[in-house]
Amino acid sequence: MKLSVAFVSLCTLSLSWAFAPISTGTSSTIRQQLALQSAVDDKTEVREYFNTEGFNRWNKIYSDSDEVNTVQMDIRTGHDQTIAKIVNWLQTDVKGKTVCDCGCGVGSLAIPLAQMGAKLVSASDISDSMQTEASRRAQALKIKNAKFFTSDLENVSGKYDIVTCVDVAIHYPDEKMKDMIGHLCSLSNDRVIISFAPKTWYYSLLKKFGELFPGPSKTTRAYLHEESLIRETLASSGFSVVREEMTATNFYFSRLLEAQRV
Repeated sequence: MKLSVAFVSLCTLSLSWAFAPISTGTSSTIRQQLALQSAVDDKTEVREYFNTEGFNRWNKIYSDSDEVNTVQMDIRTGHDQTIAKIVNWLQTDVKGKTVCDCGCGVGSLAIPLAQMGAKLVSASDISDSMQTEASRRAQALKIKNAKFFTSDLENVSGKYDIVTCVDVAIHYPDEKMKDMIGHLCSLSNDRVIISFAPKTWYYSLLKKFGELFPGPSKTTRAYLHEESLIRETLASSGFSVVREEMTATNFYFSRLLEAQRV
């Protein structure tokens, strides 16, 4: 499910704004209904998209396929840079460790971490199509220390040395981010690595611009996040940011944080 943090591309190629009837009631009740509807709709849209058209599109982007356009190639470049930065961070630390990769997509991060000597990489994705492709790629490389399964992030359980979640936060509205980050932290004994599309005036403007030109294939919403919210939630969960990076190409923008338990 690793939909790139290329939010301009998301807005122009795949944004969806779902509307459904809301029952009458108090303003508080209506707000609760809207929040619940949004959470359910987001998860349903992401699952359905990445099991169908989205899988075909992003599987090509996260591969060596030549069947990509200029924007998609730029997204591939940005995503590859983010993965390379994480691999570099963990170059000497992942060997013998257990890793949980939430939102593994086609295995762009899980597979290299397994190849680097992780004791076990447990990788999940809300899309069965995505995790099946990741498993196929791992098997083709004869990787034995990685397992792939279908699950939404909230239902992943266990304890791991390292928890990673890359290019997934873009599917979460602000009101769901604290719970999402808190859950990631609850899975980790040592460190959490997370990426997100930062909410700045410039990126917000680009997102607004992209929404003016929606493509014919509308799918998932795209959310930007205040970095302060991410840091505060990590801190309240007992983690401190120790490393940070920013990846920015023409159509891909990803803020990357590594936090350790304190």
